[in-house]
Order: sequence, then structure tokens, then C-alpha cells
Amino acid sequence: MHYYVFKITEPTPIVKNCKFLDKFEIFKEAKSYARDLRAELPLNGTVKIKMIHAANQLQAEELLQEKREKTITMEWEK
Repeated sequence: MHYYVFKITEPTPIVKNCKFLDKFEIFKEAKSYARDLRAELPLNGTVKIKMIHAANQLQAEELLQEKREKTITMEWEK
């Protein structure tokens, strides 16, 4: 399994545009590449850089497209 790095833009809350940037076999290389790209982004920008571990690029894109439910924060966790 490889590490895939994507540039994600969300023009609307429903649509996510994923642009494949690079693929790595070693976690540290992927992590440093993603950090370097994030450092170049403006602080209040709408672009996100995501790294994901998947069997192939298609699976990585599918995982990024999934809508996750917000976690429920219990009263004592606030």
C-alpha cells in the first residue's frame, strides 16, 4: 500500500475536487511533502492538502470523497 497526496478544493459543501499530486512508499517522505505544500498555502484559503494510505489511487480518491459524520462531543469532553 502506498501514501497518496491530494490537493482538495470544495467549491460547494457537496462537491470535493481531488487533484492527485504524488505517490510515496515511505510515510516520512509523504508527510514531509504534504507539510511543505501546506506551508505554501495561505492561512485562510479553501485549498487543503491531504495524505491518505490506500491500496491504489482510485481507492484513495473514494476514501477522500466519503462524507464523514461529525463526532459527538460529550459534555465532560468540552
